Amino acid sequence: MDSKSEVTHNGIVNEISPNGIKVGIIVKSACGSCDIKSACSMSEQKEKTLDIECNPRQFSLGQEVEVRLKTTQGFHALFLGYFLPFIVLLACILLTSALTKNELIIGLTTIASITVYYSLLFLFKNKIKKKFSYIVNPL
Repeated sequence: MDSKSEVTHNGIVNEISPNGIKVGIIVKSACGSCDIKSACSMSEQKEKTLDIECNPRQFSLGQEVEVRLKTTQGFHALFLGYFLPFIVLLACILLTSALTKNELIIGLTTIASITVYYSLLFLFKNKIKKKFSYIVNPL
């Protein structure tokens, strides 16, 4: 498959369960690989753990693996996490501004709408999680 259509990370198998594995990956910011990152102290690295449903018998603890995700799934995650909440926020501001001129009501309604949105996202996280599939290959 075309390398531009997938995002890949190397990781280490941290845990094995009957349904799959947990892989720890290091996520670096854009400046994480910069040669002068120590001078500017702006670089950022975070360790993330991915729960991946797969056949756990082909992996062992501490094994290095490559984790791949289609970029379209990444864009879907961005849409759900950032773009759609922005649209909800903007629509709520415009709608409540048209209905009332009270800024307190506008602000509270907007905060409530975003709270409801992220609560619904949390409630449906298992259904949403099924749409994201990782491909894991041993290194």
